[in-house]
Amino acid sequence: MTTMPITQAGLLPTLPGSAYTDPATFRREQERIFETRWICAVRAGDLLTPGSFRTVTVGRENVLITRARDGALRAFLNVCRHRGARLCTEESGQVRRNLRCPYHAWTYGLDGRLVAAPNLRDVPGVDRADYGLIGVALREWLGYAWVCLADTPPSFEETVIGSVTARLGDADAVERYRPADLVLGRRIDYEVRANWKLIVENFMECYHCASIHPELVQVLPEFAGGYAAQSYVGHGAEFSGDAEGFTVDGQAGFGRLPGLAEEQDRRYFATTVRPQVFLNLVPDHVILHRMFPLAPDLTRVECDWLYAADVIDSGADISASVELFHRVNEQDFAACERTQPAMHSRAYGTGGVLVPTEHHITEFHHWVTSLLH
Repeated sequence: MTTMPITQAGLLPTLPGSAYTDPATFRREQERIFETRWICAVRAGDLLTPGSFRTVTVGRENVLITRARDGALRAFLNVCRHRGARLCTEESGQVRRNLRCPYHAWTYGLDGRLVAAPNLRDVPGVDRADYGLIGVALREWLGYAWVCLADTPPSFEETVIGSVTARLGDADAVERYRPADLVLGRRIDYEVRANWKLIVENFMECYHCASIHPELVQVLPEFAGGYAAQSYVGHGAEFSGDAEGFTVDGQAGFGRLPGLAEEQDRRYFATTVRPQVFLNLVPDHVILHRMFPLAPDLTRVECDWLYAADVIDSGADISASVELFHRVNEQDFAACERTQPAMHSRAYGTGGVLVPTEHHITEFHHWVTSLLH
């Protein structure tokens, strides 16, 4: 993602209201964006032992991710090759050795190979190797499994890692937080009755921060001016002099993660990894949002708070730390839900406008429309 200082004057147009409500548009987005780009699917730490699995919605598909016996993560379309039954019906679970279809008992290894099927030996000329699960491309980064449904996935280095580097201005900036070594402190699922693009746009700007985020502005006072952290390459919002940590009441957090540069201390950095990840970096923890669009007006957001292992192992109270961004999430999602109904209104038929502090959202709109046409 390319970001730049705000220099333009005047108002710029938004997308029209139909872009947030039209079922045909949503289907094209699922097909041409979510089924062709890298999607952050699950935290690798959720799948620690062989046989553990999680299922996630990616575009119009259900994807099964499992830890194989060799310790590697594998991803497959969650569809039995026999009659199309969903192989794993639970969102997460553990199997002993194999994945067994509950319909006709076709059985697959954790590497996707078909290992058994009732009566199949009696059928001449059938090679079980031809009927394994359909694999999905998978990469691990930041402690998460990213998947891509495309036959030829785009470069992960350019579209994912490169987008974070472009925003932070430093290839090593995110790695200094060592997110793959952090552990999950809290996870909250949100069901947001709004289009996914409204959520992305909201996260990218801070014109609304003074209006609806009093707790956040108290910790990050420059946000009251309406400029988001994502408006400038490499910029991180500085903590208030009164804030000891990134907490709901300004109390101290948990020190500084080892390896952070001095210029990363007492600052908040944020970036969007298109199409569905929000990455928030503060000195003592990392917050990562993953969005899963389910309908034109319904989006599931899974938010993880990640801390150093010794913080969680010690039983430290992380509630004040979690509560700050949980409130931000609830405030943001409520604003998106207030906006969604108006997308149907004739008043928004041709869209609205972006003020100068929101002009960088235009580039996101161009990116979306370029993939749909």
